[in-house]
Amino acid sequence: MRFFNTSGPVVADDHYCIPPLDRLNLSAVRRFVREKRYFVLHAPRQTGKTSVLLTLRDLLNAEGNYRCVYVNVEGGQAGREDAQQVVRTLLGTLALRASATLDDEFLLEVWSGILAEFGPHAALQVALTRWAEANPKPLVLLIDEIDALMGDALLSVLRQLRAGYDLRPARFPQSVVLCGVRDVRDYRIQSAAEQAIIAGGSAFNIKARSLRLGDFSRAEVTALLGQHTAATGQTFTGDALATIWPQGEQTRKVVVECKMLHKSLEQTLAEGVEQTAEYMDRCGATAGHLVVFDRGEGRRWADKVFHDRRVADGGMEIDVWGM
Repeated sequence: MRFFNTSGPVVADDHYCIPPLDRLNLSAVRRFVREKRYFVLHAPRQTGKTSVLLTLRDLLNAEGNYRCVYVNVEGGQAGREDAQQVVRTLLGTLALRASATLDDEFLLEVWSGILAEFGPHAALQVALTRWAEANPKPLVLLIDEIDALMGDALLSVLRQLRAGYDLRPARFPQSVVLCGVRDVRDYRIQSAAEQAIIAGGSAFNIKARSLRLGDFSRAEVTALLGQHTAATGQTFTGDALATIWPQGEQTRKVVVECKMLHKSLEQTLAEGVEQTAEYMDRCGATAGHLVVFDRGEGRRWADKVFHDRRVADGGMEIDVWGM
């Protein structure tokens, strides 16, 4: 489901959610795109970054001023520091996304030839240049999971994006968004080819801005619980909300990991508790909750609903909720 409304809770396909763009400074994003900026969007895992990017893509394309394409480069992780394999994966995935999103076949027809002619350290720049030249409407490129790339392959991608910056918007994307867990400019990238550690800022030393996806507020958590109540009839007491978000705290980092019950309950809990603790450690969260959804047919709510507390290997306490 695509949504462009940015007010009020949204329920889509059995998932409870808040409008993704409400969690982003949309006016700043519009300004950055309008001013032909490159910028970084970063936030901890599973905080809605991808949903924000996909909704932003659809919004910009619906408005008709830009051609906006989203691409997830996580598939390039398998290539590790092999720039040839990583750039091949990136260009192929981007070409498929352009075809599916914009009905634009240009990259599909030319990217492999460009890679063969120019090699991995120039092919991305050349392909983006020719793609921008092929259509007068400015390109906006949203690159997700940029921190899945590593070493010399990551350096090559960043440097090629930087190299075309002065050609925008007629001969390069007008705006590029790099999305990941951390600000790419803070990376320390080990280059085997240069036998040195390269700072992400020096590899991407254009006038890029940075945006951090906002943390969930108490009001948003309350809205999500309300959506669950409306869909299932299960209610949450004030004590339950206070357990998730104590009164008096205005901002708080909380990890909420959701899992479907496929394996045994105990195995799901054991894996989920450790995963939740890992996410808490990465983003400095003060609390963690593991929610396990049991969609087994013929089971009563009384059998599915429970609350427990588990301790992860590192000593972190995780609240566990069955639904």
